[in-house]
Amino acid sequence: MRELLRAAFVVARRDFTAIIFSKAFILFLIGPLLPLGIGVVAGGLGQRMATESLRPVVGITLSAKEAQALEDGQARLKSLFYRRPAIQLRRYAAGEQPDALLARKGERINVVLSGTLDRPVLTGRQGDIDRMRGDIALIASIARAGSALPETAVTTRIVADSSGAQQQARLLTGRLAQILLFLLTMLLAGMVLSNMVEEKTNKIIEILAAAIPVDAIFLGKLMAMLAMSFVGIAVWSSATVAVYTVFVGISFPLPPPAMGWPLFLMLAAVYFATAYTLLGSLFIGIGAQAATVRDVQTISMPITMTQVMFFFLASFNVDRMGQPMELLAVAFPFSSPFAMIARAAQSDALLPHLAALAWQWLWVALIIRIGVRLFRRNVLKSGGGGRGFFSRLRVSISRSGT
Repeated sequence: MRELLRAAFVVARRDFTAIIFSKAFILFLIGPLLPLGIGVVAGGLGQRMATESLRPVVGITLSAKEAQALEDGQARLKSLFYRRPAIQLRRYAAGEQPDALLARKGERINVVLSGTLDRPVLTGRQGDIDRMRGDIALIASIARAGSALPETAVTTRIVADSSGAQQQARLLTGRLAQILLFLLTMLLAGMVLSNMVEEKTNKIIEILAAAIPVDAIFLGKLMAMLAMSFVGIAVWSSATVAVYTVFVGISFPLPPPAMGWPLFLMLAAVYFATAYTLLGSLFIGIGAQAATVRDVQTISMPITMTQVMFFFLASFNVDRMGQPMELLAVAFPFSSPFAMIARAAQSDALLPHLAALAWQWLWVALIIRIGVRLFRRNVLKSGGGGRGFFSRLRVSISRSGT
């Protein structure tokens, strides 16, 4: 075991140094800025959808007195519910034809309210009317009641916290941690596959296999790529904290997890390492059988889609801790890191995490061992001039067809 770890560290140091001091690594660090920019644009679009310009517009052709009462009713409703009204009210001349208003270009009116407050008439498409009828009826009722509508005075007592608020906050922390863990894993683990195929194509892997055990090669490459991933995460985290501090301040709005931030962040780093090595060991084992980039593309897509399904399994059961489906997500190795990081946000029990980590690392060792055996059987002992398993499979299929 000592010789195996020593050889693995040699491979890891070689790969890590080659990656860190390459120009491609700088581009790798800049790469996540693209999805970050997309997220900022998407957030801006979502905020724009909540502004006045994109809410449905109701044209009002009531008398001036009734139109003012309707606007006052909407303002009162807003003060009661402390939220932006779902519709916009826009006045027009009393008695104007609703059909003409709806057909007028540039007005962007969804429905027209005509008649009187006692007998209102809505004109528009069926879907728009069904969507806005309730809001308009409520506002019209408040406008008709006017000052006669009683408003009960509510006495308030402020407490520092509540169990319901804590539970909801911890659920939010758990979901955000799951998403971040999944995105980082999927972003970084695929590099193991391409690195393995590149060295296999250049015959470097055969030279290494002749000098040290294949187990050490696989383990060393996983260690190097994991260390490179932590360097990237450290750079991205530092940049994010710096930008957040400059534009927002030192306040941190994310609710604290059940076991506190120091232990939670430590577990998050460990669960990222396990999630990365689980997926990376699978990639490196299958990538050792591939001979071309086309094989890599064929392999990576089904694995990626399957991993997305495992993430959805864990994400769907965040608020079902202890139930059968959540226990299934905890027990299945590829969804276990995501399920357990959500548990860390909701419960301060440490023993389940130790058991889960031991279970996950056992699967890492098993997958690496299976990958090594397949590599020895299908690549090192093949007589096809170094061709991979998938290439030889295509050749045998073509020969059987002829």
